[in-house]
Amino acid sequence: MSGRLIAGIGIRPGTEAADILACLDEALAQARLAGSAVPRLATLASRASEVGMIAAAAARDAQLIAIPDEALKGFEASCATRSTRIASLYGVGSVAEAAALAAAGPGGTLVQPRIATARVTCALARAVS
Repeated sequence: MSGRLIAGIGIRPGTEAADILACLDEALAQARLAGSAVPRLATLASRASEVGMIAAAAARDAQLIAIPDEALKGFEASCATRSTRIASLYGVGSVAEAAALAAAGPGGTLVQPRIATARVTCALARAVS
């Protein structure tokens, strides 16, 4: 599998880095990519300044990409999962999946649908190059 891996992350305000990293590691394990480098973490622009998100990106030496809420809507059809609550808030069924796909760019593919913990969702996408 070629191309760079991107993690799309959805969090509740105040979520700690340890919770984010645990969800990321679980997503990697479920995708049979445990131990893989994830050079980019993508999240809602409104969550990119969260202390836990910044710390999680720093802990993995990953670039943190802020995706504007309105940019997520273009990825609704590509989302594999759907949360009614998230759809009513953001117009897309999965923030994690849409953020990962948005950061992956044209031709990006979802390689791990959203997984969820109490405070975090994570999905993985792969960029074409």
